[in-house]
Amino acid sequence: MSDKAARRAKFEGVFNRIRNELVDNCKQEGLPAEALDWYRANLDYNTPGGKLNRGLSVIDTAEILKGRPLTEEEYVKAAVLGWSVELLQAYFLVADDIMDSSITRRSQPCWYLAPAPAVTAPSSESASFTSSTHKHPAVGMVAINDSFMLNSAIYHLLRNHFRSHPRYIDIVDIFHDITYKTEMGQLVDLVTAPEGVVDLARFSLERHRLIVTYKTAYYSFHLPVALAMLMCNIPETYSVQLPQSTTTLKPYDLALSILIPLGEYFQVQDDFLDFSATPEVLGKIGTDIVDNKCSWCVNTVMGLCTPQQRLILDRNYGRKGDLEAGAEGADTEQKAHGQDGEAGGLCEKRVKELYEAIGLRKVYAEYEAGVYKRLNELIDSIPEEGVIVDEHGQKAEHQGMKRQVFRSFLEKIYRRSK
Repeated sequence: MSDKAARRAKFEGVFNRIRNELVDNCKQEGLPAEALDWYRANLDYNTPGGKLNRGLSVIDTAEILKGRPLTEEEYVKAAVLGWSVELLQAYFLVADDIMDSSITRRSQPCWYLAPAPAVTAPSSESASFTSSTHKHPAVGMVAINDSFMLNSAIYHLLRNHFRSHPRYIDIVDIFHDITYKTEMGQLVDLVTAPEGVVDLARFSLERHRLIVTYKTAYYSFHLPVALAMLMCNIPETYSVQLPQSTTTLKPYDLALSILIPLGEYFQVQDDFLDFSATPEVLGKIGTDIVDNKCSWCVNTVMGLCTPQQRLILDRNYGRKGDLEAGAEGADTEQKAHGQDGEAGGLCEKRVKELYEAIGLRKVYAEYEAGVYKRLNELIDSIPEEGVIVDEHGQKAEHQGMKRQVFRSFLEKIYRRSK
C-alpha cells in the first residue's frame, strides 16, 4: 500500500468511529431502528466517497505546524475536524444536487434519487402502499432534512471532542462563518445563471471571482488550514524577533491572504480543464458550456472576442442541442448530436471552436504562470527565521506559521491535469 493510500485508509478508519458515535447518539435519543438505518446510510453514502482532500489537509497542516507526527490523541482530534469539513461538503452537495436537479454525483445517483435505505413493510392492511412505491422508493425530498442532519452532525462532534479545548468557541464560530459565506456564494451563483435563463450580460470576471471565493475558496482552502491552526492553538498575533528587528504577524489574516487566491486559482483550473481536458483524463465529460456556467473560460473569452464572435457565444452558450438560439425550432429542440466526449451538440462545438480561435489555452498558460509566481512570493514573505515570542515578549510554545503549509497546497494543484 502506498503512503497516500495508507494515509487515506487511516483517515477512513476514524470515519467509522465517528459514524457510529453519531448513530449511537440518535439511538440514545430514542430514534426508531428505521430512522437509525436511514441516518447511517445517509452518512455512509454522502460523506466518505470523495477525494477527501479537504479533510486530509487538516491533518497534514497540523503535522506541519507541530513539526512532527501527531500523537494518537492529536490525530483523532485532527481527523474529527477533517471529517467535519467533509460533512460540511456533504451537506452542500446534497442540497446543491436538489437545487440543480442533478442526476449523478461521484458516479452514483444523487442522494435524493438513490433508493431509500430503510423502508419497512406496511404494519397493517389499512396502510396504503402501492407495490412499486414499496419496492423501489427513492430518498426524495427527505434528502433536504438529511442535508440538515449532515450539517448538525458537525456541531455534535465538536462539542464531544473539543468542548474543553481553549479554542472551542473559535472552532465553532469559523464553521458557522464559513457555512454562511458558502451559502452566500451559492446564492450569487444561482441568481447569476438561473435555470432556463441564458444571459451572458449577467457574467463577468468579477462576478466569477466573487462566486468562487465565497462558494469554494473559503471552505475548501481556508477552513482546513484555519482549523488546524486553531487546534494547534496558534494565537491571533505573535512576533518574530531577529537580531536587528521584530516583526509582528497576524497569522490568520496572513493565511487568508494566501489561501483565497489559491482557491480562486484552483477553481480557474477546474473551469479550464472542463473545456480542455479529455474525458479519459478528466474522468468525466465537461458540461460547463451546455450548463450555462459562469466559468472563467467564457468570462475571459467575452473580454477578448470581437462583436461577431460575441454573437456566436450569445447564440450557442448554454444550449444542449444543435440549433442556435433564435433559429427555427430552437425553442423545442432537445436532442444533441455531439461527438463522443461532448456533453452537448453543435452549439457546444461552436463555443469550443471559438475558445480555440481566440487562443484560450495560451491565455490560461499565461494566467497560471503569473498566479504561481504571485503565490510563491506571498509564501516566501512568511518569516521562518528568528525567535517567536508572545504578546508578553516570552518565547512562544508554538512554532509559528510555516511556508510548507501553503506550498504543499500549491504544489499539489500546480499544472494538474484533472
